[in-house]
Amino acid sequence: MRHHCATSKLGRTRAHRDAMLANMAASLIRHGRIETTLPKAKVLRSIADRMVTLGKRGTVAARRRAISIIRDKKAVKIAFDDLAPRFAERQGGYTRLLKLGWRHGDAAPMASIEYLGAEGRTPVGDEAEHGHKKAPVKARAEKRHVKTAKGDAKKFAAKKVAKPHAEKRAKMANPHTRKVASKGKSSREG
Repeated sequence: MRHHCATSKLGRTRAHRDAMLANMAASLIRHGRIETTLPKAKVLRSIADRMVTLGKRGTVAARRRAISIIRDKKAVKIAFDDLAPRFAERQGGYTRLLKLGWRHGDAAPMASIEYLGAEGRTPVGDEAEHGHKKAPVKARAEKRHVKTAKGDAKKFAAKKVAKPHAEKRAKMANPHTRKVASKGKSSREG
């Protein structure tokens, strides 16, 4: 029987599970919505709701307790300053869980968890600092590559000219022609 089994273990040790859920809760607070597997989302829901409840209390003790749970001071600040006033009139159930189907790789059930009222929310985190969402990682990497490619072309051209000892280095890299300095024997003599 399943008596007194309040928490799902998610196939992890307690330390790993706590760290993972703290990270996911901080991401949920910062972005307002995340996608994960259904069992993780169900466990995360209680932590996400608890952060709003602590934010509504607004005391120093509540803030310290929230920091001890999710370990991210910026996310706690967002929860206390933005989320708590948004849910001031609501008595619970601050999150929505939407099933998304199954993941292609391993057929794990996927779900989306989000805070209610995310449609009209004010930007938080990186969006608030820059006035827009960050570009996807791939786009940022391509932009960085374009910037450095111009300077790299000059470096590569200079390196091609400055290689007078390339043949000597190639011989030294070949183990059959290189001689060992110890005992005066070559590497072939063993």
